[in-house]
Amino acid sequence: MQKIITIALLLAASFSFAQNLIPSNSKENGLSSERLARIDQFMNEQVANNLLPGAVVFLARNGKIILHKAYGYSDVEAKTLLKKEDIFRIASQSKAITSLAAMMLFEEGKFSLDDPIHYYIPEFKNPKVLGSINWADTTYTTIPAKSEITIRQLFTHTSGIDYAEIGSQDFKAIYAKSKIPSGIGMPMENLKLADKIKLLGSLPLKHHPGEAYTYGLNIDVLGYLVEVLSGQPLDQFFKTRIFQPLGMNDTYFFLPKEKHARLVPLYTAVKGKLSKVPVPSGKSFNPQYPATNGTFFSGGAGLSSTVEDYAKFLQLFLNKGEYNGARLLSRKTIELILTNQTQLPITEQLGLGFGLETIANDYKSIYSIGSFSWGGAFNTHYWADPKEKLVGLIYMNTYGVPAWHVGDRYKTLVYQAIVD
Repeated sequence: MQKIITIALLLAASFSFAQNLIPSNSKENGLSSERLARIDQFMNEQVANNLLPGAVVFLARNGKIILHKAYGYSDVEAKTLLKKEDIFRIASQSKAITSLAAMMLFEEGKFSLDDPIHYYIPEFKNPKVLGSINWADTTYTTIPAKSEITIRQLFTHTSGIDYAEIGSQDFKAIYAKSKIPSGIGMPMENLKLADKIKLLGSLPLKHHPGEAYTYGLNIDVLGYLVEVLSGQPLDQFFKTRIFQPLGMNDTYFFLPKEKHARLVPLYTAVKGKLSKVPVPSGKSFNPQYPATNGTFFSGGAGLSSTVEDYAKFLQLFLNKGEYNGARLLSRKTIELILTNQTQLPITEQLGLGFGLETIANDYKSIYSIGSFSWGGAFNTHYWADPKEKLVGLIYMNTYGVPAWHVGDRYKTLVYQAIVD
C-alpha cells in the first residue's frame, strides 16, 4: 500500500509540472479572498482618480486562475468598459518570446551561446565602437572593437548595441539617419527585418562588447537570427512553434482584421488629463500600429497580446518547459535561461530573456529569489515566482502617464494575500 501511495504522489508531482491554467478559488490555493479584495479597492481607486483609463489583471497560483478581471474603460470618452479579453500592446514583453524562440533553436544545436553573431549574420563581423560625433552633420568617427559580439551578449544587452528612438542622444541620431526603427509605432509596411538588421550590423557600437550594459535592439537581432536559422519569417515561427502549441490565440505582430476592435486605445496625459494618443497624418508614431498591415517583425517590441495568452507563456517556464501537452524546452534549458548571465558590476540580474530576482537584488522587492519578470513601455507588467508558484500580470496601455507605480503596488497586493 505504501508503495502505491508513493507512486501516486510521484505521478501527481510530475503532472503538476505540466499544469495548464484552469479556474479555481483562492482558499484552495493558499490565498485570502478578503485580502485579495484589496486589489479591487486599489484598482477602482486608480480609475476613479483618473490615473489610468483601465486595467486588466491576472493571477494564477499552482496553475489555477485565481483572478482574471478588468477594471475601468478601454475608451474613456465613449465609456466603453474594458474587457478581460481585450488586446494590449506589450512592447518589450516581446523580448522573452523571441528569447524562447532562439533557445528552442539552441536546443536543436543550431548555435552556441558564445558564438560570435557574425557566424550567422556576417554584417556584424569586425564591429566598431563610436569615437566622436559631429553634431553639425551627425558624421562620426569609430575605433575597432576589442572583440566580436557574441549571442550571449545579445541576450543580456551587453553587446554595445543601443536603442533607436529611446536610446542615448548619439545613437538616436545615428539610427535615425540610417532609418533604423525601434520596432513599434512607425510605418512598417514594406520594411523587412533582414534589411534593417543587416544595416544595424554596419553601424557603430556604444561600447566594446561585454564591457557594459546598454538596453538596445539586441533582441531584434536575435529575432533575425531565428529567421536565419529556421528559414521562416519570425511571425510564422512564433505562430507554428510557440503560439499554436501553447494555445496563445490572441498574440500577433499585426492583428487580423476581425480582432482590430479588441485593441485598446493608447492613452497619455495632456495637461494632467488622460487623453488618447492621436493617430497621425504623417510618419510619426501611430498608436494603431498593431491594426496596420506591417511587414517588420520586431522581436524586441512588436507584439500585442492578452493577459491570459501571456500567462500561458509564463506557466510554460513554471512547468519546466511544457504546457498544453507540448514540450517546447527541456528542464535543463529552463534552468539555464533562469540563471544570471552577467558578471558585470551592474544592478541588472539578467537571464536569457528575463530580469531575475537573485541574492544580489532580492532586497529591492517582495519577489522570491528565482522569480523572473519584465514589462513593456506601455505600462504592462508581468512576473512569475517558481517558489510561490505564482503567475501575475497587469496591463494598462498608457504612455507618459504617471501610473507606473500601479504595477508595483499590484504585485505587493498579490503577495500580501498569501496566507498558507
